[in-house]
Amino acid sequence: METDIIIENKPKVAFYTLGCKLNFSETATISRDFSSNNFQIVPFEDKADIYVINTCSVTENADKKFKGLVRNVLKNNASAFVIAIGCYAQLQPRALAAVDGVDLVLGASEKFKIIDYISDLTKKEFADVHSCEIEDVHHYKSSFSLNERTRSFLKVQDGCDYKCTYCTIPLARGVSRSDTLENVIENANKIVAKGIKEIVLTGVNIGDYGKGEFGDKKHKHTFLELIQALDNVEGISRIRISSIEPNLLNDDIISFVAKSKRFVPHFHIPLQSGSDKILKKMKRRYLSPLYRDRISLIKKLMPNACIGVDVIVGFPGETEEDFLETYQFLSDIDVSYLHVFTYSERPNTEAISYENPIPKEVRHKRSKMLRGLSVKKRRYFYESQLKSEQEVLFEEENKEGYITGFTKNYIKFRTPWEDNFLNEEKKIFINEIDSDGYAQGTIL
Repeated sequence: METDIIIENKPKVAFYTLGCKLNFSETATISRDFSSNNFQIVPFEDKADIYVINTCSVTENADKKFKGLVRNVLKNNASAFVIAIGCYAQLQPRALAAVDGVDLVLGASEKFKIIDYISDLTKKEFADVHSCEIEDVHHYKSSFSLNERTRSFLKVQDGCDYKCTYCTIPLARGVSRSDTLENVIENANKIVAKGIKEIVLTGVNIGDYGKGEFGDKKHKHTFLELIQALDNVEGISRIRISSIEPNLLNDDIISFVAKSKRFVPHFHIPLQSGSDKILKKMKRRYLSPLYRDRISLIKKLMPNACIGVDVIVGFPGETEEDFLETYQFLSDIDVSYLHVFTYSERPNTEAISYENPIPKEVRHKRSKMLRGLSVKKRRYFYESQLKSEQEVLFEEENKEGYITGFTKNYIKFRTPWEDNFLNEEKKIFINEIDSDGYAQGTIL
């Protein structure tokens, strides 16, 4: 009973993460700081004393979702202390501070010192804002998630030195900088010690790993050296690369993954457009022939590899011919699924001043077309894996009598629920693709 009383007296804090895997890894690290400082972590749906929302600035919808989350929080507990952190908090701190119910807004560096700012949890009439200039953000904070039993997001890099004309991330996260190789390996071993079997490497531009590793702009290590070192970490079954720029995904990296012990045959490679004219306007650092070459080499060395693609539709000046060029390019290359983003104007980006904006209805039509292509691509890839033996890492809770998991090449498989499958790798044989799009088959 005494323990129950102690827990009950702990302030309760709940977290919600918008956006990318990098945000999830940072939220997890911040939540562990709260736990070690005598706070009780509760689900976001529960009544809590503090709600921390880690924001995203990539899409317009993320901004809108933040306001909806705050409204729901106040319905749950009108006196709750609401904190906004993350990319949108750095980019538009005053806009978030103006949202009714927000008490504290912390920028890119301040978010990792959040406990220093919450000695008084009294609701504020006007939110406190602590956000430094992004040019002053050079510090690197190691982060990794331990929320899921089967998978951990391990941050290895932060910030970006690229100047893509549509992107606010450099303004939100600062210059490219990296964790030390020693820290990454140490964190990987901590993850292994928790019984987690898959690590997903995350960052803003992870192919740039090594830049700023010790506080300067030189590369102390390369991304290839990083993955070579991680491949020797004992106890981890799988390591997955979250996303890597095509110009940084060189032949040596692809060749190493093809023969590695732990890295899986799954790549996520941003394209953004199949039109070289649009790629130049976006100030991407490659053109479509290089992208095609990257896909060809991956498929040559790893015929069963899964390849995901980011693509943006409706960029200013994208004519119908430009879009159809992108559609045809994606139809022709051997990729497995698309993440489709509808272009939205972001303040302080170069593209916001470009002429010939695309009407919203045209953007949505193009987005719908590419999403339809993605469904076909994924189905085709899944069907190409029929009658094959795979290994599935089962990871989700009981969902309508099923347990699900992913193969190494990112095929989602489900089978009737078995308690002892959770966080276990099982050999399977894929017999069919069911009506919901899952692979099904026999446990070997």
